[in-house]
Amino acid sequence: MTTAQPHPLCHPTTGRPRTAAPAAPADAARRPDVTAVPKALWPVRAVTAALLRHALHRLPLRVRLDGETTFGLGGPLLDVHDARAFHARLGTRGLIGFGESYMAGEWDAPDLVGALTVLAAHAAELIPAPLQRLRGLWAVRQPAAQRNTPDGARDNIGRHYDLSNDLFALFLDDTLTYSSALFRTFPARWPLLAAAQQRKIDRLLDLAGVQPGTRLLEIGTGWGELALRAAARGAHVTSLTLSQEQRELALDRVAKAGLADRVRVELCDYREARGTYDAVVSVEMIEAVGAEFWPVYFRTLDERLAPGGRAALQAITMPHERMLAARATHTWIQKYVFPGGLIPSTEAVEQTVRDHTGLTVTARDGFGAHYAETLRLWRERFTERAGDVGALGFDETFRRLWTFYLAYSEAGFRSGYLDVQQYLLTKEDPAR
Repeated sequence: MTTAQPHPLCHPTTGRPRTAAPAAPADAARRPDVTAVPKALWPVRAVTAALLRHALHRLPLRVRLDGETTFGLGGPLLDVHDARAFHARLGTRGLIGFGESYMAGEWDAPDLVGALTVLAAHAAELIPAPLQRLRGLWAVRQPAAQRNTPDGARDNIGRHYDLSNDLFALFLDDTLTYSSALFRTFPARWPLLAAAQQRKIDRLLDLAGVQPGTRLLEIGTGWGELALRAAARGAHVTSLTLSQEQRELALDRVAKAGLADRVRVELCDYREARGTYDAVVSVEMIEAVGAEFWPVYFRTLDERLAPGGRAALQAITMPHERMLAARATHTWIQKYVFPGGLIPSTEAVEQTVRDHTGLTVTARDGFGAHYAETLRLWRERFTERAGDVGALGFDETFRRLWTFYLAYSEAGFRSGYLDVQQYLLTKEDPAR
């Protein structure tokens, strides 16, 4: 394994290597909030059961409790095997408890995406308005330890992206691209996923005006596919990542492609980047930045771009009012999948760019339906290769966690609750 060394373009304190996480997470005993049902008095469970019935009985969903009581207007089945535990988790931990209950096997859904899509489509209506107004009193707050400071961001990224390169390779296509693809036709098919990912990347490179000789900064390397395609165009690429596992594999891919003279992959926080570039590209990185650091992120794009430069971003977005309601709340996704993450709204992106930079949002294009199909293909592949996931040392609780994560995300895009955008930001050249 290579050892990452600080690069002159990076601040030395954030360019240092970090120790990668073990390849396989430990068993469910390391997830005490899943293995132990929280203690909840009868009134808490009873009120939760009443609120649940009130919220769901008018939805196109069927909810079955303990194999007997069923309510809802019909549709996908949410089959609760242990109603007492289910209500205790929801009553004490809200939506975090809902996900933990699935991880614990206390409920299932034959059509998990279908059931979650119904819930996502009615997310704003599930909690009564009086309780919504008191959200600050009952909602779990984001832990201070997950703030995306330079050290915090490194730890947050490592918890997800340093799980195991072999794990991600099991369900991603050969490009190892972990963001929305761009398809020509629906429904999407697995054999066409790699081409759809390259189409998305090429569109971003076109937006950024990447051509022979372009000095390109990439914020968020992934496993290197965008850097490879940019270098193949003749660009000189500096790519920044906080994942040591990703960096090592990206460097290996760059070397095998014979492009090491055009691509640098640095273990470096975006805040510590140095130099001037003709173009910046960043794909689904802003979701890991955190709202308090959005101004810093966009100022970094502005500061690193040369006059007349262009930045192409791909970003997941959510409705502005839901983002405002959720920005201080700790969610299941943050607890188990993306610590410290927050999905912005299009309004938040455009306001931050306007208020904190000299950049201009020149173009924006949404294509959320493509992400739903991308996630479906990943989810199906993950399910098909569950045995291989287990062989890597990932236990059943982890597999249920990731099944829920992929289905939950797909449902967000299918319902329209989530979208994904490609942005073009431009910087004026005073000399022109």
